[in-house]
Amino acid sequence: MKKNRLLSIMLIILVAMSLLGVLTLVLYTHFFQETSAQEQERTIDDILKVSYETDQITTNLLSNNVIRTQFVIEMDSERARNEIQKRDFQVENIIIQELSDLKESDFRGSDGIRQIEDQIQKRINEIMQSGSVINVYMNQRVIQ
Repeated sequence: MKKNRLLSIMLIILVAMSLLGVLTLVLYTHFFQETSAQEQERTIDDILKVSYETDQITTNLLSNNVIRTQFVIEMDSERARNEIQKRDFQVENIIIQELSDLKESDFRGSDGIRQIEDQIQKRINEIMQSGSVINVYMNQRVIQ
């Protein structure tokens, strides 16, 4: 009788732990998928709330051309947007450094522009402490 009782208790504990594990897995998967869906469903108003637009930047390129450009930087939160506004001088410095290493030919085609945007995004993320850059958009470009 003692063996049956001990076996029953062990079986109940095993079933309870299994159910708890399955419930934890289901809840974790459910909440993780909702977070991803929320990130994908950002409206343009949400994006504008966390975006920062640089001033027009004019600088020389490596090929002795002059570029006048402007960027919109999309952050992951309003807190990050506030930080990047305070770091505007650092952001402009990063952009000038990146542009001064480029030639006019580096701006040809969408792949060239995307590479420049990605490099600027990477460099700005290195200085950010509260959040990060999601996207960088070049919204103006004049090369002479």
